Amino acid sequence: MAQKEVCYTLFYFFPAISAPSAVKTNNLMNDYLKKYSETIHLDEINKVREERALWLSKKGARPYIEAVDKLPEFKSEKVDFSGDVITVGNRGELTEDQFDDLHAATKTLLPWRKGPFQLFEHFIDSEWKSNLKWDRVQPHLIDLKGKVVADIGCNNGYYMFRMAHHHPELVVGFDPMPRFQCAFDLVNRFAGFNNLKFELLGAEHVHLFRNLFDTVLCMGVLYHNRNPIQILSGIWESMKPGGQLIIEAQGIPGEGSYALFPEDRYAKARNVWFVPTVECLSNWIKRVGFKDVECFSIEKTTSEEQRKTEYAPWESLDDFLDPNDRSKTVEGYPAPVRICIKARKFMN
Repeated sequence: MAQKEVCYTLFYFFPAISAPSAVKTNNLMNDYLKKYSETIHLDEINKVREERALWLSKKGARPYIEAVDKLPEFKSEKVDFSGDVITVGNRGELTEDQFDDLHAATKTLLPWRKGPFQLFEHFIDSEWKSNLKWDRVQPHLIDLKGKVVADIGCNNGYYMFRMAHHHPELVVGFDPMPRFQCAFDLVNRFAGFNNLKFELLGAEHVHLFRNLFDTVLCMGVLYHNRNPIQILSGIWESMKPGGQLIIEAQGIPGEGSYALFPEDRYAKARNVWFVPTVECLSNWIKRVGFKDVECFSIEKTTSEEQRKTEYAPWESLDDFLDPNDRSKTVEGYPAPVRICIKARKFMN
């Protein structure tokens, strides 16, 4: 049942929560990845899983876990992932106390970067209107029905839930942030989708899922990595021959193949390493072996798509750009654009 699936997920990833050893053993025996063990490196994946599970036993993750654990577990009568807003639950399915606990949990999990969500008629207005990015990407996706998909840098799972509407066999979300896993678990404990799996792993671990994925989405990730070529190579290894890659990345305008390497910060972010032009990003993808590389969208980042909200109350795009010249960041670099590229893995 869906309720047990959610419960087992929490026990596996949250070792600080007491659980009978039989439950843990049963969960490992029923690992959803076992059916793919002939191609993937399951032993190595499990080693990383065990290491990452320790992160969740640390004090910083405890408020997130406790907030989600306080909520009831059941599959809601209303689940709709077909539109812009991820919608789960009718208001009458929760008591007043349970609704208050839900509201408190969503606040504990601030900030909500991706969305929007509506949970039991409670609206979560995220920093990014992620539906706008999805509208750019979705028409270029291959048919996801029955496919195995990776969402690298999945955050709270917004795009995983959008993909669930297309009936994939499996969607694996990769993100090393405990808060994001808890946000995903909060939504899915009521949605009950057993084919959506969150792994507390980073982009650097994707190569361990060798020859598994028909489609890989890597959105908002590459520029946060010191070695984007290594990440792209790992993605190539993780994909089946003929598989499709969708890359969405922050970039800069310009002709030619080059990338900005910020001296310290880019748009106030320390964790931005390489910000490429379209041609540079395309060449990275080609150099690791992908074919049919095509840029299908270049969009200027605007405050319509990224902004402060009640659920993301800290700095956002308007704070990152020069107030006197919005074509530049506060550091004086070219303001970001969002680049979308699709490619295929064809064997030579």
